[in-house]
Amino acid sequence: QVQLVESGGGLVQPGGSLTLSCRVTGRTSSPYRMGWFRQAPGKEREYVASITWGVTTHYADSMKGRSAISRDNTKNTIYLQMNVLKPEDTAKYYCAAQTSLTANSYEYWGQGTQVTVSE
Repeated sequence: QVQLVESGGGLVQPGGSLTLSCRVTGRTSSPYRMGWFRQAPGKEREYVASITWGVTTHYADSMKGRSAISRDNTKNTIYLQMNVLKPEDTAKYYCAAQTSLTANSYEYWGQGTQVTVSE
């Protein structure tokens, strides 16, 4: 079973940067696709970014130019670097994994890590 553990959240000032980590454990250490999502209280879950086969990246429009998703195979970890953070980036960020091409959704989800952008 794949387990995902996020870390790196916290309080950051507007305009600052933050890097989130998602450690992947279990039998599948290199899923087909990894994604980052976020959800603020009272709002729908929002897609942030994804990385497929650890190579192909994709970003939500709100994240383009401000974020970078990457992987470190030696650590079985993916990262989400966010720059020029804004108050609207405040949310709980979740890491998710789609284990194979044939899977129709992200099957595994982490517990999330809180990101708060405020003075």
